[in-house]
Order: sequence, then structure tokens, then C-alpha cells
Amino acid sequence: MGVAALILLALGRTPWGPEGVPGLWTPDAWGRQTSQRLADPYSLTHVIHGIGLYAILSLLARNLSLRMRFLLAMGLESAWEVVENTDLVIQHYREVTASLDYYGDSVLNSVGDILAAAGGFGLAASLPVRATAILVLAIEVALLIWIRDSFFLNILMLASPNETIKAWQLGS
Repeated sequence: MGVAALILLALGRTPWGPEGVPGLWTPDAWGRQTSQRLADPYSLTHVIHGIGLYAILSLLARNLSLRMRFLLAMGLESAWEVVENTDLVIQHYREVTASLDYYGDSVLNSVGDILAAAGGFGLAASLPVRATAILVLAIEVALLIWIRDSFFLNILMLASPNETIKAWQLGS
């Protein structure tokens, strides 16, 4: 996580966001503080990242200890935070999703996202599979109702943009 933060700073990401003021939370998924505070509604998608990484590594690396799988998962999530905040990916988000004003994450938000993924990994490691699946579904439905976006919808829009979904997300 520390290495990711240093790389993000080297890439020109701001520590606290455009106003230079640190903050813990913003509930507004479409406001200027989204992706700038420690946590925002999209932090819940990173909980799902952690759950997914737990599942994938449990299948592909079951010979590794839980601790090693956790460290690998956090390395992968940290790498994603760096890739997600490159100019190429930021521009792609702007072009194909409803995040028209997205300008990348602050370093604080990236750290928060990595911590959210760690929490998701921990939940998946301690909850029964069925409870974990229900949790993912509940997060997805809550986000769709609350912010008109979700982890799976985000993947869909990045992989195969859909103007009807984009219009719905924008409230058009």
C-alpha cells in the first residue's frame, strides 16, 4: 500500500484531492469529492474487490497460507489502484462511463480503497460462502439504488459501453 501511494504521488496524484483538504467521507457519488476522500460510495465496490480476490486466490493459490494470499491480494489491489489512476484509464472512464468529470483518485482515496479491499478479503475469509454471496448481492443492489452504479455495472460499462445504461445512470 505504501509503495502504491508513493507511485501515485510520483504520477502526480494529489495527496488529498483538488482542494488540498483531507476528509474521511463523502456520500455524494457524483460530486467533486468522490474519489478524493478516504471513503465514498465506491469504496463498497472495493469491498467486493477484496471478496473476489479472496475467491480467486482460494481457487488458484490454495497451497499458499491465508496470510500469503492476503498479501498477494493487497499487492494486486495496490497495483490496480496505480493502473486505475493512469491518464489512459482515467480518460477511458471519462469516455465510456457516466463519470464524465472523473479526474482520478487522491492518494488518500486509493489508500482507503485498498483498506476496503482488505476488509472484503477479511469478510470473505471469515464468513460462510453463502453469506458472502448475499453480502455481494446486497452491496450491488444498494449501490444500484443509491448511486445508479455498482461493481458489476462498472465492469460492464468499461468492457462494453451502453448508451441506455449511461443515460439511466445520468438520470436522463
